[in-house]
Amino acid sequence: MLHLIKLSVGPKDVGQLRDIQARRAVVDPPLRHQTRMVPKRAAEILEGGSIYWVVAGFLQVRQRIIDIREERWDDGSACAGLVLDPTLVPVAARQTRPFQGWRYLEAAAAPPDIAAGGEAEGIEALPERLRQELRGLGLL
Repeated sequence: MLHLIKLSVGPKDVGQLRDIQARRAVVDPPLRHQTRMVPKRAAEILEGGSIYWVVAGFLQVRQRIIDIREERWDDGSACAGLVLDPTLVPVAARQTRPFQGWRYLEAAAAPPDIAAGGEAEGIEALPERLRQELRGLGLL
């Protein structure tokens, strides 16, 4: 299994990413992210891989990739459509430097999920807004 890591451009927090995706899923189903390059290792990704989103400089959530298909941009040029499960799964956040496009993320290097309904510990137990403010101040 293999994952992708991608910068979420625009949303300032995970809540905004969730809202944008919810609107997009209604207007143009199925929920997907279009990207210029088709992953050459698509078969490995489709064996249970996810896209890990970097939001506001931190890798914070992931979504399972259900399918990868060839699509077209509005201008007719080819692109890849990453069909996503709508569930955003919180992961143990870590700071990530900016990059262009997407990167492969080996399963062994992926951050662990924060269990739904489970008790978060340490920094993850803080409210998301507070964690973001602390990160913005360079304290996390």
